[in-house]
Amino acid sequence: MINNEWLLLAAFAAIILVLFALDLGVFHRKSHKITIREALIWSGIWLAVAFGFNILVYFWMGSEAAIEFMAGYLVERTLSFDNLFVFLLIFSYFKVPALYQYKVLFWGIIAALVLRGVFIIAGIELIYRFHWIIYLFGAFLLVSGLKIAMRKDEEPMDVERNPVLRFCRRFLPTTDQYDDGSFFLKINGKLFATPLFIVLLVIETSDIIFAFDSVPAILGITLDPFIVYTSNIFSILGLRALYFALAGCMVMFHYLNQGITLILVFVGAKMLLSGFYEIPAVIALGFILLVIAASIGLSLLLPDGWARDGRSQSNMK
Repeated sequence: MINNEWLLLAAFAAIILVLFALDLGVFHRKSHKITIREALIWSGIWLAVAFGFNILVYFWMGSEAAIEFMAGYLVERTLSFDNLFVFLLIFSYFKVPALYQYKVLFWGIIAALVLRGVFIIAGIELIYRFHWIIYLFGAFLLVSGLKIAMRKDEEPMDVERNPVLRFCRRFLPTTDQYDDGSFFLKINGKLFATPLFIVLLVIETSDIIFAFDSVPAILGITLDPFIVYTSNIFSILGLRALYFALAGCMVMFHYLNQGITLILVFVGAKMLLSGFYEIPAVIALGFILLVIAASIGLSLLLPDGWARDGRSQSNMK
């Protein structure tokens, strides 16, 4: 099993390196505006690669590991949908030209590869050393789910309060010039950070905040570091590629927050009950698939106006 994990890890690294090389070195060597067609193609590629990799997991590690991979992939992908709105808000706030948005997300992925690994290793190590932490994670997910359920859709994220943005404005020499899409710019022999670098840092801090929900949620499904990390990364890669296709129509999925709430509460309850009863991975996967399908289905069947009208009427009372 250990040998198989090393082979799969090598395959994972090779896949990521090859696709990154093609992505940055061939298809996106020059900055350009990403079309919906191009975004859908890359999203399809990452989705196909993730499913193909899961087939390797099935043959080399067994059906249980493959189910855990798929459950972890779907949990991370669902919980990360909120990231799309955050990315859109940040890009709009800083007025980032569409020409350079892909570059920011690409380098954000590189940073996420490292940071998610640190979070996952730390989380698993804590659970192995102090098993009671799994109950703390479970309670945290329950509270997170309830917070999402009670959150008002109209509440915007306050980018101005981001500590990284405030730190950069105070201590970093910055310029408001985007130049040719560089992260740094020399002016009169002095190095300045461009708005693109600030945007990258703000997006990464937002991703770290989201990781506090998603990583414990996946640890509620499996504690295999290989399965947790690879499913997490494949999901992030696919979702960020999908951003350019879905950014304009995400408002369609207005019941997704309720779905995210149910998944967080379910995984939190699973962790809290782990000392008494272990819910099988296949049941967890089935529940996650059912919630995602129901959330998307209800969003498409019931017009968004119904939900908005109901909220506005309740606010008038």
